[in-house]
Amino acid sequence: MTLFARSGRGVVVTAQGRRVIKLAREALDAVSEIEALASHGGSPEVELRIAATPSLEAGLAGRLVPAYTAEHPGVRVQIVRCEGRDGVVTAIREARADLGLTDLPVPTDLITHPLERQEIVLISPPGLDLPDPVPMGRLHGMRLALPARGSLRRRELDAMFGKFAVTPVVVLETDERNGWLNAVRTGQASLLWYRGLAEMAARAGLVVRSLEPAVRRVIAVVHARKRLPLSAQDFLATAEKGSAA
Repeated sequence: MTLFARSGRGVVVTAQGRRVIKLAREALDAVSEIEALASHGGSPEVELRIAATPSLEAGLAGRLVPAYTAEHPGVRVQIVRCEGRDGVVTAIREARADLGLTDLPVPTDLITHPLERQEIVLISPPGLDLPDPVPMGRLHGMRLALPARGSLRRRELDAMFGKFAVTPVVVLETDERNGWLNAVRTGQASLLWYRGLAEMAARAGLVVRSLEPAVRRVIAVVHARKRLPLSAQDFLATAEKGSAA
């Protein structure tokens, strides 16, 4: 086979060469999987790295990781905290994480395994005269804490505001989640966040209301288009089993 061909002063990989490289990578991944399988049966400890946003780490990952480690005590799970969906995608592409937990959509070079649809809710300080659910029109002129301008999540929220012809009063613009919650706790603003964190907000004395019409985002486990290590395959099976239940 001809794996390389001359091109000017250099060489390029031929179509056959690209095929050989693909098969070689699959073979090396298979060897790594066999080594991981052996590690599952004894020492040493296997590490699984999962990238997640802070919002999802506190909810979904908090339920999935204990369920997984109960079945696979020989695996140490490391959470790679990322600021937003873009951070999760970057961690996967740079091989700093084996799996990622994020909302969709993500670029098509990643494989997605949808788990559930999480509702976006309005979290407000007590004392606001609002119905439950809150009509989208009531967001017009409402004081809100929002992600930083130019971020992907901010663009998605701005698109939603435009769809329903509402213009909120932006009190705070930041990607720091604690900053959002502090703005709500001190009565400065309301916040749009996942239903999965509603219990934490309620314990803090805040009020959680649905939106009308309801807004939901698909939460998924994502990974690169390659053979997963056995520990990642097992985690994916646990996650999908939990979502089916």
